[in-house]
Amino acid sequence: MVHRRSVLAGMAALGVSRAGAGFFDRADAVVSRTAKGSHVFASIGEAVAAAPGDRRFRIRIDAGDWRERVTVATPLVELVGAGRDKTRIVFNASAGDLGPDGRPIGTFGTPTVTVRAADFKAGGLAIANDFDYVAHLPGPVPGDKTGASGAQAVALAVEGEADRALFDDVHLSGHQDTLFVDAGRSLFRQSTVKGSVDFIFGAGRLVFEECEIVSRLRPGQEFNGYIAAPDTNRYQPYGMLFFGCRLTKEKGVAARSVALGRAWRRTGSFADGRYGDPDAVGAAAFVLCWMDDHIVPEGWYPMGYNAKGGGRLELQPEEARLYEFGSTGPGAGPASARRRILTSEQAKPYTALMVLDGWQP
Repeated sequence: MVHRRSVLAGMAALGVSRAGAGFFDRADAVVSRTAKGSHVFASIGEAVAAAPGDRRFRIRIDAGDWRERVTVATPLVELVGAGRDKTRIVFNASAGDLGPDGRPIGTFGTPTVTVRAADFKAGGLAIANDFDYVAHLPGPVPGDKTGASGAQAVALAVEGEADRALFDDVHLSGHQDTLFVDAGRSLFRQSTVKGSVDFIFGAGRLVFEECEIVSRLRPGQEFNGYIAAPDTNRYQPYGMLFFGCRLTKEKGVAARSVALGRAWRRTGSFADGRYGDPDAVGAAAFVLCWMDDHIVPEGWYPMGYNAKGGGRLELQPEEARLYEFGSTGPGAGPASARRRILTSEQAKPYTALMVLDGWQP
């Protein structure tokens, strides 16, 4: 286990503080099935639509399952639940679902909650995509240990104009592609993220502080997936930072069956065709994290991408910015050319203050 004194000392250096007293008290709107009043709404979407955008707008959500898709396109919205084991926002869209045009909606059409505006906050709630991934497990595909399918199903997306997004004590769950952070800066504190394949992905700057990262079981499969899939731009110095986190697993997940991640080279459109963006050179670092035995000794794996001119190539971990420092537990493997362990001096810049470019919630 990560030594708590070391974690707290690191947190102090980051300038990150806990939510103060009263964080869950005041509310500008209430989402409830029983309460009455002018500021009470029957759905989260209706309450979000009432946000003025020029001041903090706190929405308290009663306990229960709220089965809806929510898009936050107004700044300064805050969602506060009754507890992450009590208030749950949930939906079940998947990439293979057909849209109004009769075509699959794709990964980016699936999020249960989408944040597209700045200064969003959420606390004391769960966000889930409960699409039945296990019933749609993909078949084997050469060169891909998890196969290819339309089973991607995002729980939370942070994209567009989003920036300075804060998540305190939240629970995110899905399977493939649970959390997509593609824009701005995001901080997750004392939260849980559950998934199996590439379940934390995107190009944004994000920090997980004292979080639990849970790898889920893919029944009957020898390989259970990848945690991180960053496609950070080469000109952006930092991507994902896991600081003082615990990497755990569901019951049945075999030893040495999950990689820390793989760098994603997303296909883009260019003047001379469509191919993997050459400027996508993923960045992720695990600092002072405890790892269970499901982590493979190699740490990281390559990921295929569409080559310019046709065909497929693989982006190797050594070509990306994938690092560790101070890992402990049975999954903390030896240093190698692929599993690069930072020195104390090299690890100094890997703080929330640096990754979040000076933002201190």
